[in-house]
Amino acid sequence: MPKVFFVKEKKEIEVPQGANLRLEAMKNDIQVYKGLSRIFHCPGIGMCGTCRVLVKDGKEHLSPKNLRERITIGRMLASIGHEEEMRLSCQVSVNGDCKVETQPGFNWEGENFWQKPYPNK
Repeated sequence: MPKVFFVKEKKEIEVPQGANLRLEAMKNDIQVYKGLSRIFHCPGIGMCGTCRVLVKDGKEHLSPKNLRERITIGRMLASIGHEEEMRLSCQVSVNGDCKVETQPGFNWEGENFWQKPYPNK
């Protein structure tokens, strides 16, 4: 069975192959939502973006991003610089071991956003 390590919580859980990341986190008392999003969020259909997680390791073991997830993440400023690593836990199926950070903060640095389009020579 795949293992998911939650960085902030320092907790590792085993999940069934193909399990939904959000549901498994909630079953194991791991909070993917923060603040008022704990109450006000979509019912796990990928519309609000509040269940986002930052994949630290093992993104190849997660299901590919679907269209709804790409659109929702695309409109979130918090993903600037981490577009490839940011996922919606409600849309992710776990197929192997991975490491994720729940409730990632806003990426104020925006490493990829603030780079000059043409490097100095």
